[in-house]
Amino acid sequence: MLIVNAVVETPDTVDFSFWPVADLPPYQLMALSGSMPPLDVGTALAVLADYNSRSGDDERLLTDVGEAIRHLLETDKVIAPGGLRVHDTRTNVTVRPGCCCGLEDWREWLDIADGEPLWLGHDPSPRLEHADEAVQLWPDGADAQETPLGQPIEIMVADLPAILHTVQEELQGFLSLTKQWATRHVPTLAEDLVARLDEDLAISAPLPDSGGQHTT
Repeated sequence: MLIVNAVVETPDTVDFSFWPVADLPPYQLMALSGSMPPLDVGTALAVLADYNSRSGDDERLLTDVGEAIRHLLETDKVIAPGGLRVHDTRTNVTVRPGCCCGLEDWREWLDIADGEPLWLGHDPSPRLEHADEAVQLWPDGADAQETPLGQPIEIMVADLPAILHTVQEELQGFLSLTKQWATRHVPTLAEDLVARLDEDLAISAPLPDSGGQHTT
């Protein structure tokens, strides 16, 4: 059985005090879904606020919840450190997004159906190879000249639309919880925040039907 989650990298929240966050180790991967506890939702939004305050040349020292969310809304595009994590329960192999991979690009997995390569970050450097009607994923080895050692995760290309529909449902659940969170903490910015995350993380736009073909 394959379990595919949309994940973000947890931040270092030792000095974070704008809103309540979960007591989680930094630089781990946290799955986004509609079943997240409130503190995890706060942590995910802390990821976005902190990461986007440091992106580009306009690095800003944030001072409170309102300023943090307003600055997030003012960025050219919200980006999120993370991506899709794939776990095969049969082999206990997990492929995690590497450094510099972004959750905002999760729909690029659709391009696999067209035979396109997929960059999944580095350190580790997940590797993808096309094999007839399937793709094979290794946790690390994108820079290797030969096929990496170990057992890969195999995904049938025909199964990708259904897998990504499940990911989309998880992200829509997270978006619903974000609206609840924002209504409590920044009510005047709640609608704008949800709309911005929906657009920049490409959450609600239609996906191909499970039996359809993806075209670019």
